[in-house]
Amino acid sequence: MDDHRGTQTFNTSRTHDGKVADLREAVACITDKDEAHAGKDTEAVPGELSESDVDACREAALRLLDAAPRSSGGLKQRLVDKEFDEAVIDEVISRLQRVLLINDEAYAESAVRYCLSRNMGARYTERELLRKGVDRTLTRRLIAESTEAGQFVDAAYELGRTVLRKTQGMDPIKRKRRFWSAGGRKGHAPDIIRQVANELFDNA
Repeated sequence: MDDHRGTQTFNTSRTHDGKVADLREAVACITDKDEAHAGKDTEAVPGELSESDVDACREAALRLLDAAPRSSGGLKQRLVDKEFDEAVIDEVISRLQRVLLINDEAYAESAVRYCLSRNMGARYTERELLRKGVDRTLTRRLIAESTEAGQFVDAAYELGRTVLRKTQGMDPIKRKRRFWSAGGRKGHAPDIIRQVANELFDNA
């Protein structure tokens, strides 16, 4: 994952390798069409964006996207950190969205799948999406959909089976404590942890 916190980069459903290079020309075409439609050159006009600033910001954005897929919010924060003007950033992100180089929903869905593959719970997954700059409304919708589908319960059971394998031969009470600790760290709700603990560990 992007922030180098011991996790991997989320993979979107679209193949990322090579996509940035392929779409650079499309982004440039949009810029050319915008300029032609406006009927003026790239010199800055009072109250309007400087196209040279937009170009510089776009190149910085593409370099960031070359390194890893990002949400629009995550990309915007990185560009703000690089001290680009927010109006310029918004214009660049809008252009990148138009060529589908940024797709927040696909990115967020991939992030949820990644968290589930790591047996994470709803709380951890929500926190991770927000940390990666995914819109709060989209985040909550995807978490609700996964909860309704029982995916976080399935993840908790898989976590429980993993703990069972790793603690084989250990005192039963300690095994259950290990699972409670792991479930809490991974953001599972207490009622789900209790359900899994009672079903898997009491009968182990």
